[in-house]
Amino acid sequence: MARCRWRRVLLCLCMPCCFLVFLYISLGVLIVMNMTSTAIQPAIKPSPSYFIAPVSSGNASVAHVPKTFWEQHVHDDAFWNKLQRSVDHHFNHILYPNMAKKASDRSNFSDYLLKETFSKIMSTEIMKNLEKLPMDIQDFITNMQRRDYPVLIQPRGVCGVRGTNEREPPLILLAIKSTELNYKNRKAIRETWGRAGWVQGQKVNSSNKELVGGYVRRVFLLGKESSADMDVDISDVLRMESQRHGDILQWDFKDTFFNITLKDVLFWSWFAHHCDQARFILKGDDDVFVNTPKLIAYLHHQFKKPEVSNSMEDFMMGEVIMAAQPNRDKRSKYFIPPGFYKGFYPMYAGGGGVVYSGLLARRLLNISRTVHLFPIDDVYVGMCMVLLNAHPLHHPAFLTFDRSEQEEDELCSYHTILLVHKRSPKQLVRLWAHIKKTQEQCQDVPLRDTKKTVAASAN
Repeated sequence: MARCRWRRVLLCLCMPCCFLVFLYISLGVLIVMNMTSTAIQPAIKPSPSYFIAPVSSGNASVAHVPKTFWEQHVHDDAFWNKLQRSVDHHFNHILYPNMAKKASDRSNFSDYLLKETFSKIMSTEIMKNLEKLPMDIQDFITNMQRRDYPVLIQPRGVCGVRGTNEREPPLILLAIKSTELNYKNRKAIRETWGRAGWVQGQKVNSSNKELVGGYVRRVFLLGKESSADMDVDISDVLRMESQRHGDILQWDFKDTFFNITLKDVLFWSWFAHHCDQARFILKGDDDVFVNTPKLIAYLHHQFKKPEVSNSMEDFMMGEVIMAAQPNRDKRSKYFIPPGFYKGFYPMYAGGGGVVYSGLLARRLLNISRTVHLFPIDDVYVGMCMVLLNAHPLHHPAFLTFDRSEQEEDELCSYHTILLVHKRSPKQLVRLWAHIKKTQEQCQDVPLRDTKKTVAASAN
């Protein structure tokens, strides 16, 4: 009996001890598992489903491109990366399963999230590092959260200047980035490939089908030159130009190279409110040459394809750049210091000239409200495209990096392209006359083909 009594005493004493030991072991296991999970899944890593950049299949040259176009390390001190990471927290369903928004819900956001994250980052220790950045980047950062610039000059037409007797919605709106001082460029465009009104299309790739055409509208996108930089205010001259031609759209922001991105987001907003019928937009610089008749016919033929017409909300076409990295040459106007941005650039279409659908323009406006502005405009558009899970289509007839001298000398070479950059006002006038003069003898010349272009460059 005594022995049983001692066993009961020992059992009563050991049970709490065993329970405590079990509890400590369980807590230890949970802590280790949590640490392991954190190591595998950093707390600020964005959801891959929102940031995977699509690449063309079978292209070995871009196989090394990372899944995300910007670096996302926890201790990364690049300014833009920190800003965008703060926004992306709101869409990370792993971190915030009950609070995170779906990618599709981005369209319902105003830009309050951008302003909120900008204020948060600017108030932290990162301010100490801003003085190390170049002055043009500092100027960009100072105003990068602002997108509410007033319009100074509106075009005469609701959706850009139009031709007379327009009987149907415009097929394409020419939205051309210009500056106050580039009057000669605008004049040459008005007289050549940028004429508003009905444009008759030309044959595409030896097509024997009936020629098609479409109505074209035109608008020039401008900021405001600094009178202090020029010692003269030319706003009155620009207003006179606007009264005569009715194709100027100007906002009250400083027209610098890094502010060209503003022309994209402000144009998308203007387009959404004034151009509910234009099917396509050609957005380009005021020093490009466009084979407008060929482009009109090409868009008609593309629109008839079921795979294209069913995906118009994603349609963008141009010269696509992949696996690009920020320019680190301080002498280049494209210079982006590591302190501002780290990572690759996403796939994007060269900003010299690109065509996209009106439906996509509205989607770009919505998604841009959750993407902080970036100093390089075409890269910024590429960032927005990635978040839309869309990608631009590459076409070798878009030459935003010019062409070889051998091609330049061929009689029908300009009948094989849709757009080429970069040409002076005098060259635009001469090339347009050449296109008209050789139209009959070059009418069956096909557009540049990807396979033939690759083969020719290899030889």
